[in-house]
Amino acid sequence: MELAFVIEKVVLVTLIFVVTLVIAMYSTLAERKVAGFMQDRFGPDRAGPFGILQPLCDGGKFFFKEEIIPAGAHKSLFILGPTIAIITACIGSAVIPWGQSLTIGDRVIELQVTDVNIGVLYMFGVVALGVYGIMLGGWASNNKFSLMGAVRAASQSISYELAMGLALIALLMVTQTLSLKEIVEQQSGFVNWNIWVQPLGFLIFLVCAFAECNRVPFDLPECETELIGGYNLEYSSMKLGLYMFSEYINMFVSSALMATLYFGGYNFPFMYDLGLSQNWITIIGVIVFFAKIFAFIFFFMWIRWTLPRFRYDQLMNLGWKVLIPLAIANIVLTGVITIINDTFF
Repeated sequence: MELAFVIEKVVLVTLIFVVTLVIAMYSTLAERKVAGFMQDRFGPDRAGPFGILQPLCDGGKFFFKEEIIPAGAHKSLFILGPTIAIITACIGSAVIPWGQSLTIGDRVIELQVTDVNIGVLYMFGVVALGVYGIMLGGWASNNKFSLMGAVRAASQSISYELAMGLALIALLMVTQTLSLKEIVEQQSGFVNWNIWVQPLGFLIFLVCAFAECNRVPFDLPECETELIGGYNLEYSSMKLGLYMFSEYINMFVSSALMATLYFGGYNFPFMYDLGLSQNWITIIGVIVFFAKIFAFIFFFMWIRWTLPRFRYDQLMNLGWKVLIPLAIANIVLTGVITIINDTFF
């Protein structure tokens, strides 16, 4: 393997990792600013101009808080829980295509860590592994309330993973590929975006993404009024920070995945009609892609400060009695339309 190729991949992985952490870090500030806007107040504005240093202060606070591990906790698993949560949140971005290729001299650099032909399955595997971090944290705490929160989180995640997977099956019937790179390439321009052919599938996927990220109105695993904080009840210092941070990283990765699958990824209208060079198309595509991601992140925050929390029975009923039947119906409808198109057109 060429040394230059290895260096390119190391630099790309490092850059994506840093960008992910910075966006997740400042999503905490954006969350509070959006909340302030919704509630007609300022939000954080003391640490630096417009409060831009607030995330650094919060991170420092987590690092320097007292570290407590309960006497009855399973120490190794107690530490492993938040570790798994943050690792699985970060590795999901490995298969996401952030842009087309950049040409620097005689080198062609792909803005994707790896283009595996089962990228969609990889994402689902990573999402499934994230449940272990929550479940281990709740069980290893040796606290019944923490365990109840972990069980609720696992039940919620499994329920909505089913509907999310079924929604994606309909999309895969249209795209005929599991590669995220190929899915993006099929959506060149604007009229070819998958949102136009799979609007119901996208709606189901969006709702499931809220549930998978434990965002309001689906934040039942951490329902303070019922469970005193949920699966992270016994955590303090940076271990609690890792759980909270993983939620924002998951929100960022989920937004990137929705933009990739349904909104063309780095594609934008008239991208090949402007007479731009390939490098400029790539750069503008990356900017457009992140604009789509930020729009989804804002939507996550908007919903949080608009809708009230569901009851747990409403959460499970929505997943099993509404979303799964709708997803199955969407698969059948997609199959019928595909057969008609293949037969008559």
